[in-house]
Amino acid sequence: MPQVRRREKASEEVEEPIGNEEDTEATTEPSAAPVTTALQSPSQSYDVEEIEGVGRVTAQKLRESGYNTALDVAYAGVKELADVLGSEDRARQIIAAAQRLVGLNNFVTALEVYERKRNVQYISTGVKALDELLGGGIETRAITELAGEFGSGKTNFCHQLSVMVQLPEDKGGLKGKALFIDTENTFRPERIVQIAKYRGLDPKEALKNIFYARAYNSDHQMLIIDEAKKIIPKENIRLIVIDSLVAHFRSEYPGRENLAERQQKLNHHIAQLLKLADIYNAAVVVTNQVIAQPDMFFGNPLKPAGGNVIAHGATYRIWLRKGKENIRVARILDSPMHPESEATFKITEEGLIDGEPQ
Repeated sequence: MPQVRRREKASEEVEEPIGNEEDTEATTEPSAAPVTTALQSPSQSYDVEEIEGVGRVTAQKLRESGYNTALDVAYAGVKELADVLGSEDRARQIIAAAQRLVGLNNFVTALEVYERKRNVQYISTGVKALDELLGGGIETRAITELAGEFGSGKTNFCHQLSVMVQLPEDKGGLKGKALFIDTENTFRPERIVQIAKYRGLDPKEALKNIFYARAYNSDHQMLIIDEAKKIIPKENIRLIVIDSLVAHFRSEYPGRENLAERQQKLNHHIAQLLKLADIYNAAVVVTNQVIAQPDMFFGNPLKPAGGNVIAHGATYRIWLRKGKENIRVARILDSPMHPESEATFKITEEGLIDGEPQ
């Protein structure tokens, strides 16, 4: 610890560091932290000022940029933190100090990965067939993509999950709240009221437990995700919904000449979401539009938009399609653990319910 001298000011004792540290910042020693791994859930209680080398001025800069805890800093990239601090070397040092504070290790055993996987939680879809298809429901620490044509049930699915996450664990929820990011003006609070009544929740309380944000362009959409770090731990948000993920990116970057820039930006956005899901043990659900494949002569001529960036970024990909009447069919399009199979459900006034194939 640096030596300090004391001075009196308005009957209040103030500590000033001796030396030429940046903006009168004092270097603090990290308190003892439990040993954890990069695949476990480190403590989120450490404030940024507890990081070695971070004083009041730097802490303020970090908080203003959405880095409120040592865990946020520990998972940050050097380049993104350098944009805040003005120096890559300083950013690298502070990230390393934050990782030491929260106890992140680079290497873990497969057994530790297995134990951590057992702690993953699930949000029930409210449909038995869908839960069985997904091995328990929508998984935390993962991105689940819902792709399909207009009217296939993607937005209804998101509304239902925003209610289901509020239920206690013995009823399939996480007793948490939802963040619903709307890019196409599809959110309908009236739908939440209908689903909440059917699920035995107070409609007003259900609405209070959903934080809504309207994204007006791709930059605004990404900014909302950055700002979300300020409310996720405070409000116990366990579900993040984006409906839809690629709409703004497609409209703002048309044509093949803009494809590379669009995909780079979209890739960064997905990395944002994966980081939030992992740090806060939250489930991320995104809807995706479809595009036609003119050269497809056999099979389904439609495919999810976003190309390989979304294909690689999404943990689970579910394809939704219309059946007869109100029946919808959900098919596992891609999953690291589920076989390719299907389940059916109905869309009713009460939300998504089990339904037989027609």
